[in-house]
Amino acid sequence: MGYLSDITIIDLTRILSGPFCTMYFADMGANVIKVEPPGGDDTRTWGPPFIEGESAYFLSINRNKRSIVLDLKSDEGKAVLRRLIEKADVVVENFRPGTLERLGFGFEALKQINPRIILASISGFGQTGRYRDEPGYDVIAQGMGGLMSVTGEPDGPPVKPGFSLADVGAGMWAIIGILTALHHRDRTGEPQWVDASLLETMISMQTYIAGNFFASGKNPRPLGSAHPNICPYQAFPASDGYFNLAVGNDKMWRQCCEAIGEPQWADDERFRTNPDRVVHRDVLIPMLEEKFRQRTVAEWVNLFRSIRIPCGPIYRLSELYADPYVEERGMVQTVEHPKAGVVRTVGVPVKFHHGEGGVRPFLAPPLLGQHTVEVLREFGVPEEAIQAVTGRPEHGE
Repeated sequence: MGYLSDITIIDLTRILSGPFCTMYFADMGANVIKVEPPGGDDTRTWGPPFIEGESAYFLSINRNKRSIVLDLKSDEGKAVLRRLIEKADVVVENFRPGTLERLGFGFEALKQINPRIILASISGFGQTGRYRDEPGYDVIAQGMGGLMSVTGEPDGPPVKPGFSLADVGAGMWAIIGILTALHHRDRTGEPQWVDASLLETMISMQTYIAGNFFASGKNPRPLGSAHPNICPYQAFPASDGYFNLAVGNDKMWRQCCEAIGEPQWADDERFRTNPDRVVHRDVLIPMLEEKFRQRTVAEWVNLFRSIRIPCGPIYRLSELYADPYVEERGMVQTVEHPKAGVVRTVGVPVKFHHGEGGVRPFLAPPLLGQHTVEVLREFGVPEEAIQAVTGRPEHGE
């Protein structure tokens, strides 16, 4: 089931960026075979929290996949992997550059095994360039990619956003690259090597931040929750918490001023247009903050929503997942895990409103090696070869 049910992916990835990428394909019905080393993906041990011994981290990014265990340093493991690649469409890996070649499965070798193969490599700095061999983690890419230099309060220390934007973003670019390569292969029959990196992901996300720098030559500074080109567009304190307000044009600004009982602000020469407000934000923002402290978050959100000005509360996760919208849009799903029981998982943000197939019903993230024998038999691996790579406790039927 699923729109991509005719695609087979050999998933050699671990940690976050690669598993996030392959989970999308698994959610869309692709046959994703997660190949793990003896001992498994590192994130199986990352915690707490654990649910009945299973890492919440691992569970969050490995649903709808089947797990097999292969020792790719052994001749037996390599021989089985070759059999899998012969029948696969895509291989995804996020080893340090050069590792796959040393194992004997670089792009040139893969083309010999399967002339139509798509290889997708996710790394810290890409497969070429002076930083190619440097180890790359999310926080390193966020720092080098400029994100931490513009995140946080003015004059504060560098701050890493709470989500792993470089890892997840690189996984998303890999998804886009793989789908592009598959479309091209369908037309031409050509294989492809997709190269996605964490640092380039951060650079690509700069958009107007880079545009502002190219235009002015000035390094942007952290503005807290504020926007460098729009004002007011940030978090504000109410009497009982904070909310976000996004006044995107001058018409909205006039409506905002009237709604909060200060219509004269709309005609103040310091605030009449958005460029005026950006230049005089140091004057305007304290005036707004004093006004907004007089009422609750709910009162301000309801007021601004009633006049179609973008506004919303700043949720903690307990508040987010209590919002009926999340259920209405299917953004929390449950799976029945053989050890952890009923596990909640974040849903798929892409919705398909026509036809059937789309997103497959969710299956639980696999136990380590849970499907080794099952998968190898499906791929036609001889029984003696299956026996050669199994026999440890982590392997299962």
